[in-house]
Amino acid sequence: MKNNNININVLRHSAAHIMAYAIKYLFPNSKLAIGPSIENGFYYDFEITRALTNHDLIQIESKMKEIIEKNYAFIHLSLPRKIVIEKFNNNNEKYKLEIISQIPGNDNLSIYQCGNFIDLCKGPHITSTGELKYFKLLSVAGAYWRGDEKREQLQRIYGTAFLTQQSLTDYLNNLIEVKKRDHRLLGKNLDLFSIDDSIGGGLILWHPKGTILKKIIENYWEKLHTCNSYELISTPHITSDKLFSISGHLQTYSEYMFAPMQIEGNPYRIKPMNCPMHLAIYKTRLHSYRDLPVRYAELGTVYRFEKSGVLYGLLRVRGFTQDDGHVIVSPHELENEILKTFKMAIDCLTTFGFKEYKIYLATKPEKNYVGKLQDWDIAQASIERVLHKIMCKYEIDQGGGAFYGPKIDIKIKDAIGRLWQCSTIQVDFNLPERFDIYYIDKHGNKQRPYMIHRALMGSIERFIGILLEHYEGKLPLWLSPIQVAILTINQEQKDYCETILKILKNNNIRVMFNDNNFTIGHKIRDSIHQKIPYVIVIGKNEQNLSLISVRRTKDNTNLGTMTINNFIDMLKTEIYNKV
Repeated sequence: MKNNNININVLRHSAAHIMAYAIKYLFPNSKLAIGPSIENGFYYDFEITRALTNHDLIQIESKMKEIIEKNYAFIHLSLPRKIVIEKFNNNNEKYKLEIISQIPGNDNLSIYQCGNFIDLCKGPHITSTGELKYFKLLSVAGAYWRGDEKREQLQRIYGTAFLTQQSLTDYLNNLIEVKKRDHRLLGKNLDLFSIDDSIGGGLILWHPKGTILKKIIENYWEKLHTCNSYELISTPHITSDKLFSISGHLQTYSEYMFAPMQIEGNPYRIKPMNCPMHLAIYKTRLHSYRDLPVRYAELGTVYRFEKSGVLYGLLRVRGFTQDDGHVIVSPHELENEILKTFKMAIDCLTTFGFKEYKIYLATKPEKNYVGKLQDWDIAQASIERVLHKIMCKYEIDQGGGAFYGPKIDIKIKDAIGRLWQCSTIQVDFNLPERFDIYYIDKHGNKQRPYMIHRALMGSIERFIGILLEHYEGKLPLWLSPIQVAILTINQEQKDYCETILKILKNNNIRVMFNDNNFTIGHKIRDSIHQKIPYVIVIGKNEQNLSLISVRRTKDNTNLGTMTINNFIDMLKTEIYNKV
């Protein structure tokens, strides 16, 4: 078999087995858990008596190369359950035995053997170990068995494998770029946010500069929504369990909800989403068909229980501000409202600098969906007409819709080609039914509306994380918490600098004044490190001529001297154009 004909996922899963073979050779008392292929690579979880280091990865990789050189065949065996259990009992492989205990029936079990290594596996695998040529072990991380923090703590080794050396090289180079852009490091270095274990994982502390950034985005969001005829609302952080019983979340979503608290003998929950409360507002008065569409929007902070093992900076948190909007619409207005919402989403994403994206139409799940087929057909046809009307290329996500309706997902492409799920537009037949909402048509009859859930950014926290990685922390001027740094060459220019500082502040420019005793070179480097877009350097000549010397930090370009008014005009143009 030629290497370029091998399925990449089969290759990576086989690489996980070869890595496990090497681990068992180097650490005979280790215990095997699971080792799947994943996007861009593979991993295997092990129980090992000591913490692995990067030096260990080098040794494991070297042993893998020996196994590859010997070109052991991957041999598939179907053996009676009793024999397989005996084999894993002899090696004290307790995790494999637990997996076997959960496989129903008494049929033979599938195992794979290469050399003297065996593993419980359905396969398939490459023909022999020699077909794995281009691979790299990447890192070690902690992982709970079964993803349950109450179970054993294991060590997870991540690796990757490709069909060609060039593909592997490109991927490893991209990893270097990804590491440079890690929003967690940028957030720390730029003093934007932090997470404190004494407060709890997944709960973000926004520092002063991070709060400015968050507020800039929220102000833009509010203006965008009021310009698009949304009404801004605000709802409580907690609510009675009754609300989520009506919405069905207690029955279908409780594993992601925090436990109830007792208030005067009644259970209350911290809210995981805003939509039930928005419907409660809708129900407070009678609505005519002339009132529709009713558009509600809220930057509502919600809380969801995520296991500690999946928490990740701003991208996976337990408390976040949801960019939330709900539209109550009559069936005949659905298509036009989806079109407006889609254009609004693209306008938002483009404003923040995302010019490339992929569109997905997620259709009805095969089972466990709610609503009439007629409603599904109307909603899906409306979405398709919208996408055709704007001549938008899209892919079908077959069966990927929510249980309550079809949806549009928009995935943005960042500066290094990664796709991020942000905007979503979802049609809902479920909640209008559960909350018994209606409008009065022109004949005076009650009619059931549709509901559109939509988010443009997803959540503010996650969107900021994406922005930081997209721009490598070098945010556009309009988003930068500090837009200008004023630097003195010596203390003699301090009064002139303070005059410049006051003028900039009066023109709504976010500015800082660095008059410490470091050299001007050190101050400039610090401003570049802090990714402040513009630096003003003030020395004796600038003071005597009533000018400023300006440097743009993103490309380290000296723009020369200019008047403060010309500089302000330049900044305001850049801010207005959001470039």
